[in-house]
Amino acid sequence: MTTRGFRLDQDNRLNNFAIEPEVYVDSSVQAGWTKYAEKMNGRFAMIGFASLLIMEVVTGHGVIGWLNSL
Repeated sequence: MTTRGFRLDQDNRLNNFAIEPEVYVDSSVQAGWTKYAEKMNGRFAMIGFASLLIMEVVTGHGVIGWLNSL
């Protein structure tokens, strides 16, 4: 039973702790080509491409030329 944000147990004792959400088990397999993995891969690729462009603008050399100068 719930009354005004407080929960009473079966013996009508007050439980003034926070009401916890229902617990569930996600039994689906989360390996391989998931949507989350694809989003993260795309985001890291965009960050890498943008950093290469910034490096080329700052140094004045392309990536291959910069690697040859090392």
